[in-house]
Amino acid sequence: MIESILLTSTHIHTFSACTHLTSASGFFFEREGRLFLVTSRHVMRDEGAQHFPDHIEIEVHTDPENIAASTGFSLPLYHDGESLWRQGLDTAGAIDVAVIELEREALPDGMVFHAFTPEHLPEHFDQVEVGTSLLVVGFPLGFHDTLNHMPVVRHAIIASSFGLRFKGNGYFLTDARTHRGTSGAPVVMRMAQPEPGRAELPWLLLGVHSARLDVGGRDLSVDEALGLNCAWYADILMTLTEP
Repeated sequence: MIESILLTSTHIHTFSACTHLTSASGFFFEREGRLFLVTSRHVMRDEGAQHFPDHIEIEVHTDPENIAASTGFSLPLYHDGESLWRQGLDTAGAIDVAVIELEREALPDGMVFHAFTPEHLPEHFDQVEVGTSLLVVGFPLGFHDTLNHMPVVRHAIIASSFGLRFKGNGYFLTDARTHRGTSGAPVVMRMAQPEPGRAELPWLLLGVHSARLDVGGRDLSVDEALGLNCAWYADILMTLTEP
């Protein structure tokens, strides 16, 4: 039996023409019958790193009877010079989250996946306490089950008040060991008592993992890395998936 949470996430590869650039993580989000791929904005475009892919490829499962069966599905990022993906903004500036809509008719027949929905977003911030146990579901350094094409999970905890935007930004902190390639992974919390409509995927979607945090004055020869990360609040998806 495959846990539903593992089928929410997909491995993303970015390309410029035929040149492979990077790998990252992403996940599926469904709203009113429309299906979206969610990842970090810097996966789609990162001016600081001179990262300018023109298309991405995701790996999808194609046979419910054989989970090892998978295929790549290519998504253009631009049409006539206009981006096909949406990115978030708020009063503090840019949000490192992006979504791109998937055309269901173009997806492989029999595609096997689970998608988060608006019902998986927390209704109240005070229902999530600091120190709460979380999972980050992704592909760190591209590492995954290469036979069954499954992501791995890393354990995390909430490291800042979930109800307070850290330093006024639209993210909270997690304490977890993460690596490159985890960008865009869902940050989730197990539901204590899932309602009937959520029983198939009994997880709250709290955030989208973005990057590790560090301090500028850290002595690399003496001080260990903080091990803290920023996760952007997942409620931005309600704005990014509006018609």
